[in-house]
Amino acid sequence: MASVKDFSVEEKLSSLVLLQKVDCKLDEIQILKGELPMEVKDLEDEIEGLHARQTRVEEEINGIQEFIEQRKQGIKDAEALVKKYEKQSENVKNNREFEAINKEIEMQTLEVKLCEKHIKDATEEIAEKARQLETAKKAVGTKEGNLSGKKGELEKIIAETEKEEKHYNKEADAARKHVDERLLTSYDRIRKNYRNGLAVVPVERDSCGGCFHAIPPQKQSEIKLRKKVMVCENCGRILVDTDLFDKVDVK
Repeated sequence: MASVKDFSVEEKLSSLVLLQKVDCKLDEIQILKGELPMEVKDLEDEIEGLHARQTRVEEEINGIQEFIEQRKQGIKDAEALVKKYEKQSENVKNNREFEAINKEIEMQTLEVKLCEKHIKDATEEIAEKARQLETAKKAVGTKEGNLSGKKGELEKIIAETEKEEKHYNKEADAARKHVDERLLTSYDRIRKNYRNGLAVVPVERDSCGGCFHAIPPQKQSEIKLRKKVMVCENCGRILVDTDLFDKVDVK
């Protein structure tokens, strides 16, 4: 196979025109897909975030339930100590011992009340967490329904255009092999600069086919000779004559 440098400027320009037309076909396919790929990715990220939130809330609920069990055990321990001190109070020998035991009973009684308050507060917190969990689950269900619909739309478009897209990608790769790297770099850069992706345009009605800036007759003559790559002084797009542009067909 001939190397890039063996191709004439006209052949390179023809390859660039073909590449441009093929890239336009690929752009049309991407337009057909629209925002769907991005929407699918965003929904997947949102669902992942909601699942993470759901897991976090479930872990928090488990932690609060453990806390409640600890407080319940604390109540049992305090009540057992109250019974123990009440029994001991039956055998006290003086007021001092009686007061000390009464103080312990009061302390354990306060501990029971404190544990009950903690349990009440924690139970309310669990109820709030349960509401958050239910909200997260509903949001996941809604988002998954949306995701399924968007994926279905995207998969249908991909199925319809897959063969066509593969063909055009193959054509684009073949066309690129006929153009030197520096020219390809310019072509790719120009394409990115414009929303319509046009980097190679014909001269039509004495004007640039991209920005419609007037092209002087002398420059038009040089473009028709196809001896060197010419660009529009206004927009920087690569210019070719109409005959060459129309001659190149995309199968």
